[in-house]
Amino acid sequence: MQLQGITRRHLLAAMAGAGLGAALPVRAGTSTQSPPPAPRRQDSIGVALVGLGYYASHLLAPGLQLTRNCHLAGIVTSSPEKVPAWQERHGIPDRNVYDYDGFDRIADNPDIQAVYIATPNDLHLPLTRRAAAAGKHVWCEKPMAMNAAEGEAMIEACRRNKVQLAIGYRLQHESNTRRLMAMARDKPYGKILKVRADAGFHAYDDVDPAAKPWRLLPQHGGGAMYDMGVYALNAARYTTAQEPVAVTARQEIHRPHLFEGVDETMYFTLEFGDGLVAECATSFGKEMNTLRIDCERGWYEMAPFQTYDGLKGRTSDGQVFTDTGVSPYQQARQMDDDALAILQGTAPLVPGEEGLRDMRVLDAVYASARGGGRRIVLA
Repeated sequence: MQLQGITRRHLLAAMAGAGLGAALPVRAGTSTQSPPPAPRRQDSIGVALVGLGYYASHLLAPGLQLTRNCHLAGIVTSSPEKVPAWQERHGIPDRNVYDYDGFDRIADNPDIQAVYIATPNDLHLPLTRRAAAAGKHVWCEKPMAMNAAEGEAMIEACRRNKVQLAIGYRLQHESNTRRLMAMARDKPYGKILKVRADAGFHAYDDVDPAAKPWRLLPQHGGGAMYDMGVYALNAARYTTAQEPVAVTARQEIHRPHLFEGVDETMYFTLEFGDGLVAECATSFGKEMNTLRIDCERGWYEMAPFQTYDGLKGRTSDGQVFTDTGVSPYQQARQMDDDALAILQGTAPLVPGEEGLRDMRVLDAVYASARGGGRRIVLA
């Protein structure tokens, strides 16, 4: 992932998607740190990382060193200059190194059972189709696609080839987030009345407009909503355990020389069937990282709620839950869960259908913003 125009702290916040937590608020001081992984199992799933940017290099590859159910077996890259360092660091043999032109040959490689796609968003659909046709399970970063139609095509490709499709919502594997998801079901503070979810950061000031990173380019799926807005959108859905029925949205652009054809800041409101409203926001120009749920008999929140570590939650009655895990444990847990689903022949915790639900809402957010904030009713 691009480092130009963004500090490491901001990048960690930006690229910040779940183990089962308690259904009720945890007592203050309770640790949620994941235990060290057990020794790797003999039938561990071999994973090829597709796209060797920051996320793969600094989070997925190190995360695979912590996993029990999977391991790094191969790489796919369009940058041959990166290959020697990866091979030396991770012991990857020549037979497990692919470029994009030769990617389809992965079908003949028994060392690799799954591929993790961590590329620009516009490549998710074509690479998923190719991986599925090669008989490999697909793990794909969020957002799963450029739009809902592409998401549907990805699901169909994997279904047709009888492989699993899991989307990289690492937070849905994280114990504190799982606790919030359980509270949406059990409602320890009564009916949920409203939700606030925002995720964003300020960056890219020093980017050369003539050499923009792909996250600022519309053809690659750039913009705050695709990158960070999906966190707020997904959080609004998993903290309410409901699907929105209508959307209104508006965008702001304060640096038009950088944000041409993509959104810098997006505000969007999700309406749910019981009258509940979620006020959401995302930005590449403002710092924001809060998830708050107001209920009949109190409230609870996490701030920050989508960083790689250091998640902090609290409740209206003074309880605290904190994340003491150290990055990249969230990625390790996500990949271990997804690998175990393959080994056991069960559905992944976050399947393609979950990513598709977000894509349908994301499409409506953009439609509303383009229409001057008109209300979009979801089917």
